[in-house]
Amino acid sequence: MRRPPKDTADSARQVSRRALLLGVAQFGLVGALGFRMQSMQVEQADEFRLLAEENRINIRLLPPARGLIFDVNGVPLAVNEQNYRIVMVREDAGDVQEVLDRLTRLVAIPPETIERAIEEMNRRSPFVPVTIVDRVAWDDIAKVTVNAPALPGIIAEVGLSRHYPMGSDTAHVIGYVGPVSDYDLSRIDDQDPLLQIPRFQIGKTGVENKMERTLRGVAGSRRIEVNALGRVMRELDRQEGVSGADIQLTIDSRLQSYVEARLEGESAAAVVIDTFTGDLKAVASAPTFDPNLFVRGISVAAWNGLNEDIYRPLSAKSVQGTYPPGSTFKMVTALAALEAEVLTPDETIYCSGWTEVSGTRFHCWKGSGHGNINLHESLKQSCDCYYYEVAQRVGIDAISAMAQKLGIGVRHDVPMSAVAQGLAPDREWKRSVRGQDWRIGDTVNASIGQGDVLASPLQLAIMTARLATGRNIEPRLIHTIDGIEQPITGGESLGLNENYLRRLRQSMFDVSNHQRGTAYRSRITLDEARMAGKTGTSQVRRITPEERARGVTSNEDLPWERRDHALWVNFAPFEMPRYAVSVIVEHGGGGSAAAAPIGRDITLQALYDGPPPLEAYPADVRARIADQQVRIQNRVAAGGTANTRA
Repeated sequence: MRRPPKDTADSARQVSRRALLLGVAQFGLVGALGFRMQSMQVEQADEFRLLAEENRINIRLLPPARGLIFDVNGVPLAVNEQNYRIVMVREDAGDVQEVLDRLTRLVAIPPETIERAIEEMNRRSPFVPVTIVDRVAWDDIAKVTVNAPALPGIIAEVGLSRHYPMGSDTAHVIGYVGPVSDYDLSRIDDQDPLLQIPRFQIGKTGVENKMERTLRGVAGSRRIEVNALGRVMRELDRQEGVSGADIQLTIDSRLQSYVEARLEGESAAAVVIDTFTGDLKAVASAPTFDPNLFVRGISVAAWNGLNEDIYRPLSAKSVQGTYPPGSTFKMVTALAALEAEVLTPDETIYCSGWTEVSGTRFHCWKGSGHGNINLHESLKQSCDCYYYEVAQRVGIDAISAMAQKLGIGVRHDVPMSAVAQGLAPDREWKRSVRGQDWRIGDTVNASIGQGDVLASPLQLAIMTARLATGRNIEPRLIHTIDGIEQPITGGESLGLNENYLRRLRQSMFDVSNHQRGTAYRSRITLDEARMAGKTGTSQVRRITPEERARGVTSNEDLPWERRDHALWVNFAPFEMPRYAVSVIVEHGGGGSAAAAPIGRDITLQALYDGPPPLEAYPADVRARIADQQVRIQNRVAAGGTANTRA
C-alpha cells in the first residue's frame, strides 16, 4: 500500500535534518583533527622529533681501563690483562634457560655461576648485557662463535681483568678488586653510573679501595640505534673513556718480597720506613693470601679456609693489628719524665725485682732485681721497676701526650684498609669510655706498654723514626700519581730536648751492641751498619700469685694463643739513621729471641738493597744465615706465594 504524499514529505524533511546534523558533526571532527595534526606537525614538530630520536637512540657506557699500580722502581704490582668472556642479553635470548643449557653443553660452566648470572639478569633491564663467565679459554670462545646461530643473545667478547704479578707478597698493601655488590652500593656515596654496570669491578681492600676514584677513570660511551624492543640495530658513534691514573707506591717490591719471605712460618708483621722522607719501603703481614683468587671469583671452600684460619691471613696486621707494645714503649715513658723534669738521665732507682703499689706487687722480668739502675742501664737491660717508679712521678696524662707526639694513639693517613688508631690512654679516656676513674696501678701497667696501651707495627716504626731523628716523620705510601710526585708531609722538629734524645739513642745502641744488652745476639757487626733498638715482650694472659709462687710457666709450655707477643724496634745506621724497622711476632715469646733477629735481617736487606755481606753478622750465625739467604732468594725468585704458618 502506497504511503500518503504528506507522510513522504515529512520523512524526507526528517532525513534531511539528520543528514545535516551528521554532516556538521563530521565536519567538526575532521576540522578538529586537522587542527590538531597541524599543531603537532608544525608547531610541535621539533619537540616530537626530539622525543622520537631519544626513543630510537640509546647511550651505553664503556668502562675505562683501570689505572696501574707500580712500586717505587717501576715494577708492576697491579695490571690489566685481556681476557675472553661470554655475556648474554636476555631480551635477545628468548628462552634464557634453554639457551644457557645449550651453552653449558659447549662450555663447562659451574652451576653456581649460571645461577648467579640468572639472578643478575633478573635484576637488570632485558637489553643490558650480563657477564655469564669470564677468563674463558680461546677454544671455548671459538665454540661459542661457531655455534652463534643456536645461541641467540650470547656474545663472546674481550675485556680487561685485574692481575697482581707479585701475588701474595703485596696482597695486604695493594688489596684486590671485585664486582660491585649491593652492599657496596649501600655504603658508598658515589653516583658514578659505572657502578651500575653488571660485574663492574671496584677496589675492595688496600690501595685498590682507598684510591678507587683515582684508579677507576672516567667512562666512555657509545650511541647505538635500537628498535622498539631495545634490540641493538647499529652503532652510531663511540667516545672512549679516560683511563684511571697510574699510581706509583713508595714500596720497594724486592724488599717487600724479602720481608714476606723472612716472616714465613710466623703469624707476624713488619714495617720499614725511610727516616728521611717517611716513605714506607715495606709493609708486610704473615701469613698472607693470593689476591688473584678474589678477582677470578674465590670458591666457598677457599674463602672459608682463609676466613676461619686462626692466624688471620686476610688481616693486614702491620696497620690493622694493635698490640700491647711492651718494653718498646719504655722510651715514651722515659722521655715524658725527662721532658717534665721529674727525672734526670743519671739518677738511679732501686730495683728489687718488684714494686708494691696500693697493695699490689708489680714484678720485674728479672726476679732477683737489677739493683740501683739509671736510665741507660734500664733500657739496655729492660728493667721494669725503674719505669714503675718513673711513671708514678710523671703521671699518665704526660705519658699519653708523649706517646701521641711520637705517633702512638694516632690514626695515620695511609691508604690501606682499616688503619688502626691504637690507644694511648689517659684519665679522660677511661672516664668517658669506661665510666671509671684512673688508678695509679693503671699508670704503672702503662709505663711498660701493658694495660690499655695499644700500638700497631706501623705506629711503632713511626715512633722509632721520630726518636731517631727528633722530627715529625709522617708515613707516605703514594709516591706519584700519573707521574706527579705527591708531597712529603711533616718533617718539622718535634721540639724535644736533643740531649735527652741522644741519651735514649745511645741506650738503644747498647741494647744490641753491649754484651749485657737484651738483643746483643742479634747485633750487626759492621760499623757502617750498626743499629740501635729495643726489645719488647707483651703478656696476653694474667700471671696469678699462685703461678708466680710455684714458678711462671714458660712460653714453650703454653698453647700458642697464650704465649707472649714478641716485639722489636730499631733504626740504622746509628750515626746517620736511614731506616726504622718494627717487628711483631704474635705469641712468639721473647722479643730478643723471636723478633730481634728478624728485625736485624730486614734492616741489613734494606741498607744493602739486597743480600748483605756475611761479615755483617756475628761469626757464630754466618753459616745459618748463608743457608737462609739462599732459601729466601729462591722463594723470592719463584714469585709471591700464599704465606702459611708452620
